[in-house]
Amino acid sequence: MSVPNITDHPVIKTLSDLVSINSVNPEWGGPGEAEVAAYVRKFFEEAGVEVREEEVLPGRSNVLARVPGKDRSRSLLFEAHMDTVTVEGMTIEPFEPRIEGNLMWGRGSCDVKAGLAAMMQAVVGVANSGHVPPQDLILAAVVDEEHEFRGVTHLINSLETMPAGAVVAEPTQLEIATANKGVLRWRILAHGKSAHSSKPDLGASAITAMADVVKAFDDDNTQLALTEHPLVGAPTCNIGTIQGGDQVNFVPALCVIKIDRRLIPGEVIEDVAFHYERMIREIESKHDGVRFEIEPSTIADAAMETSVDERIVGAAGMTADEQGLGSRPIGVPFGCDCTKLSRAGIPSIIFGPGSIDQAHTADEFVNLREVEQACDFLQAIVHEFGRV
Repeated sequence: MSVPNITDHPVIKTLSDLVSINSVNPEWGGPGEAEVAAYVRKFFEEAGVEVREEEVLPGRSNVLARVPGKDRSRSLLFEAHMDTVTVEGMTIEPFEPRIEGNLMWGRGSCDVKAGLAAMMQAVVGVANSGHVPPQDLILAAVVDEEHEFRGVTHLINSLETMPAGAVVAEPTQLEIATANKGVLRWRILAHGKSAHSSKPDLGASAITAMADVVKAFDDDNTQLALTEHPLVGAPTCNIGTIQGGDQVNFVPALCVIKIDRRLIPGEVIEDVAFHYERMIREIESKHDGVRFEIEPSTIADAAMETSVDERIVGAAGMTADEQGLGSRPIGVPFGCDCTKLSRAGIPSIIFGPGSIDQAHTADEFVNLREVEQACDFLQAIVHEFGRV
């Protein structure tokens, strides 16, 4: 008896097609999602599934597919993004999907075209099953998740009624994530006074003042580590970049740092921001001639936690048990579209094939067995969601 080749599964062909399309976010010099959107739309048109595009930004559209259910007043949402991060620094051919054994390499193979492919095939599977799903099934393939989340924001604003639950595709190794960290990003600028380096007393060093800020952040991180959430762990804060000075014989008049703060469920963005502002103002008071400017945040996304009592969590757990997967909810440290859906009142979980450890890497890959299993899980949860 012959063993089926892993590439025989239609979801693998779909994934391969998606990976071969360059959809790097324009923020990193890529062409964006247009070609992937066209592929997704054609995929559903050829399968006879209702589908449409909604322009979010010029040349960048969300794609929405729908399978009508018995109860047209309720819906289940599958959501996945189409954009990827840059291919700069990759050690493999980014758009030539390569399969060896159970693995496929290529940009987006893990984050998150594997999840998107699984959702696409699951939707077609539901549509062609001969059984009308209990509720409408919507798939939203969205733009701009890797930069400013404008795709999911547009999606929420365009929905006539909010879905009763959502599954967001991200690499969780087929575990059910009900919580994830939020993120707050902003810049701090130290404005000093320039002078000749031979007479530094005539100036006010922005770098020296900023060094105190860096030290204060480092000390504060020790306290952050003492606060633990049972699913996502402790909040974190990282100073990712620092720039300052013009040349070696000048007292530096400007120094800039960029900060990435990860929040846990229960933390309030405004309270977190005020904590750091108070810390900065105290340091400012100790440096004559230096003024600190705290810029508005570029990203302010609260953490998410979905109650285990929500219908989507119960349906996911029962489906996982049926499929032989882990049904105990987990938390993930990364941010994604799920937090926006949750804030809009849509109870959501994060689920998908692949590991976050492979996302954005120089040799990104995904386990194809997990992609197949994800497809089966997603098709099954549609009916389970109607029963719980």
